[in-house]
Amino acid sequence: MRVLNLPNALTIARIVIIPIFTIAVIYKRYDYALYMFIVAALTDTLDGFIARLTNQKTELGTFLDPLADKFLLVTSFVIFSLNDLVPKWLAITVISRDVIVITGWVLVYLITHTSNVKPTATGKAAIAMQLMLLCYVLLDINVGFLPDIQDVLIWLTAALTIISGLHYIYRGFKLTYEE
Repeated sequence: MRVLNLPNALTIARIVIIPIFTIAVIYKRYDYALYMFIVAALTDTLDGFIARLTNQKTELGTFLDPLADKFLLVTSFVIFSLNDLVPKWLAITVISRDVIVITGWVLVYLITHTSNVKPTATGKAAIAMQLMLLCYVLLDINVGFLPDIQDVLIWLTAALTIISGLHYIYRGFKLTYEE
C-alpha cells in the first residue's frame, strides 16, 4: 500500500493550511480564516471517510491525522486568545489538557511498553466542542447575526475539555495498574 495516498495527502494539506489560516487571523482577514477553517474541516472529514471507504488506512495516516487536528486546535486557540476572540484561560485549559494527555501516554508507554491509548467518547466530544466554538467565533465575526451563545459554548468547551482530561488520567492509571 502506498504511503502517500489521497487520505494522507488531504491530511498533509490540512497541516499546510494551518500557517495560511494563522496569517489570515493575524492580519484580521477573518473571511479567509473562515474559508481555511472550512477547508481544514472538510479535509478532516474526507480523509478518514476515504481511507475507510477505499481501505487506504496507513500507519502514517493513523499518526498524522490526530496530529493535524492537534496542530489546528492548538494554533487556533493560541491565535484566537492572543486576538481576544476566546479567553486566554480557555486556551490554557485546552493546551494543558493536551500536554497532560500526551505526557500521560508517554508515561503509560514507558511503564507498560504498550501504546494502547485510544480516543474516548469524552475526548471526541471535547474536540468536537472545541471545533464548534472556533467555528462559531469565525462565523460570528463574518456573519454577525448569530445568536449570542459564545459564553455558553466557552463554558461547555471548558467543561468537556476538563472532563475528558480527567477521564484520560483515570484510564492511564487504570492501564498502569493492570500491568
